[in-house]
Amino acid sequence: MDRIVYLDNNATTQMAQEVIEIMAENADLYGNASSMHTLGRSSYTAIEWARGEVSALIDSDPGEIYFVSGASEANNTVFNVFRDRIDAGDKRDRILLSSVEHPASIETMKYLVSKGYKVETVPVDGTGELKLDELEKMMDEDVCLVSVMTGNNESGVIQPVKKAAEIAHKYGAYFHTDATQAIGKIPVSVKDIGADYLSMSAHKFYGPKGIGVLFVKKGVPLSPFVHGGHQEKGYRAGTYNNQSIIGMGKAAELARVNLKREHDELWRLREKLRKGIEERVPNVVINGSNDENKCLPGTLNVSFPSAEGESILLYLDMEGIEVSTGSACASGSLEPSYVLLAAGLDVELAHGSIRFSLGRYNTDEDVDYTLEKLPPIIKKIREMSTRK
Repeated sequence: MDRIVYLDNNATTQMAQEVIEIMAENADLYGNASSMHTLGRSSYTAIEWARGEVSALIDSDPGEIYFVSGASEANNTVFNVFRDRIDAGDKRDRILLSSVEHPASIETMKYLVSKGYKVETVPVDGTGELKLDELEKMMDEDVCLVSVMTGNNESGVIQPVKKAAEIAHKYGAYFHTDATQAIGKIPVSVKDIGADYLSMSAHKFYGPKGIGVLFVKKGVPLSPFVHGGHQEKGYRAGTYNNQSIIGMGKAAELARVNLKREHDELWRLREKLRKGIEERVPNVVINGSNDENKCLPGTLNVSFPSAEGESILLYLDMEGIEVSTGSACASGSLEPSYVLLAAGLDVELAHGSIRFSLGRYNTDEDVDYTLEKLPPIIKKIREMSTRK
C-alpha cells in the first residue's frame, strides 16, 4: 500500500511526538507515588503536574480531577454514584440522558433499565441536537442526574450543554457531560458549562490509551468506585500508571496551547472535504450541522444513498484511507447507527453513512487523495447495487 490516510481520529488519535518523548524521558520513574521515599515523591510530583495541566485545560481546580482508565469508566462511575443513592432510598430516582450518547452511557442505561432503574432518553432534532424543550418537559423533582455529551462522536454535533445544565439545576438535579470528543477541539470549561461531572480520555487528543479523567465538582456526590488503597482520595484504588498520566498531562498542555489554531485548521480541512465530496459525488446527504458553532471542527458524517457504508469503508481501506461507519465502540454491529436514526435519518441513509474524522496530522494532500479515490468507489458500489 503506497500511503495511509488516517481519517478516523474520533476513534483514536496518534500519540503526539512530544507525548512519546516525555513518557520515554520518564520511563525510569518507576517509584510508587504513594511511597514516601525519594522515587515515590518524584512520581507523586510528576502526577500532580499532570493533574494541574488537565485541570487547566478544562478550567477546574486540580483537586477536582480524578485519574481513571478512560471516559467509559468515568461515565459508568457517574451512573453508579446515583445508582448507589437510589439503592439507599433517595427519592430522586430517575436519570435522563440524550438519545445520542456514546455506547459507554447508552449501554449502561440499558443495563440499569434491565435491573429496574428509571432511566430515560431525551430526543434530538433533525440535526442531532438535544431538544431542550423536551428536556424541560421531562424534568421533575424525581430526577437525580442529567447526562448530555458535549460533542457527538458520530455526527460531530455540539450539544447545548450549558443550557441543559441550567435546566437540570433548576429542578435540583446534577449534570454530567461526556466531553471526550470535544476536548482539544473546542473550548471546554466546566465552570462555564456548569458541569458537576465531566468525562474525558487522553487517547482522543493525542495522548496514550488506557488513561482518562473524571472531573467531580467539589461538594457533589461521589462514592468509591475502586476499593482498596487510598489513591485518588480513597475513591479509586490502584497504583498510579505514572507514564500514562504524565503523557496525558503533556497532551493536555498541547491541547490547551494549540486549541485555536487546531480548531481553525481542522474546520478548514473539514470544509474542503465536504465541498469536494458535494462537488464530485452526486446525491449525498451531509448529516449533522454545517454551522461552525454547532459542529466539532474535524467531524464530517456523510450518507451515500444506494451504497452500503461497510462496502465504502472496505474499498477506501484498500486505497489506504481509514474511515469509520460510525462509533468505533459500536462497529461490531451491522445495525444502522442509532445516533443517525435518532436524528430522523431513514434506515437506508443510516446504513450508507461514513464518518470522516480529521485530526492534527492530516494535510491538504490527505484530503486531495481522498477526493481522488472516493468518487469512483461510490460510483462502482452504486453500479453493483443497481445490477442486483
